[in-house]
Amino acid sequence: MVPTVRAAGPTDAAGVVALLRAARPHLVVTPQVLAWQATGKPAERFGMLVGLGVRLAYARVVDEPASLAFAERHGYRSGRRNVILGLDLATAVLPPAPAPPAGVRLVTAADLPDPRPLYEADLAAAADEPGDVGMDEISFGDWRAAYWDRPDLDRALSTVATADGVVVAFTVALTDGRDRYLSGMTGTRAGWRGRGLARLVKHASLGAARSAGLRWAYTLNDAGNDAMRAVNAWCGYRPVAAEWRHLRTLHE
Repeated sequence: MVPTVRAAGPTDAAGVVALLRAARPHLVVTPQVLAWQATGKPAERFGMLVGLGVRLAYARVVDEPASLAFAERHGYRSGRRNVILGLDLATAVLPPAPAPPAGVRLVTAADLPDPRPLYEADLAAAADEPGDVGMDEISFGDWRAAYWDRPDLDRALSTVATADGVVVAFTVALTDGRDRYLSGMTGTRAGWRGRGLARLVKHASLGAARSAGLRWAYTLNDAGNDAMRAVNAWCGYRPVAAEWRHLRTLHE
């Protein structure tokens, strides 16, 4: 059989997911997400097409010589390293739940009457997050389409800490509808850091995931983000893989 290369479409989603799950068992991915990325409102954001005016392509490359060499040959330059961490919720012993600071209460994303406070907290937390690609320019409408409305977002497991109606910390949970859970993003507003809020929201979300019957929990950790590495180690996560973020300039 002669291999062919063509543009992927919605009908390819199931086959691509099967391949990804076989090649990288820690991925949390579903056919619905791939189809949504290809045809839904955020298709342009995920498509990375030059005709749309994209100038910078972003890729995640497995931390192995062959994959890194392939990316380099195709014009990508290496950025920051991610460590992928895993946790078996069926056997892990979670630490005791921390007590919320005075004036802080925990709710789920499903409890929010309006997602805008979470959007505002996401932008605030991401402002100084280690990384190669920022999101400080994203509008509420684009954020809602790309993050809040994505089909694998589990709002009941996504946990937020609020104070006087303001979201001060949060962790976003993505699930595959079977047995896998991924921490999509955990963040704390700058003025609220150092009070254990990241541990608080992650612990609550992981406990809820276990109660919901999920087995495998994963999270990505920037290798240089020591504060979040400490939080994840406290939760019981252990390294299972690594990858490098890569960037390629499409037009000067």
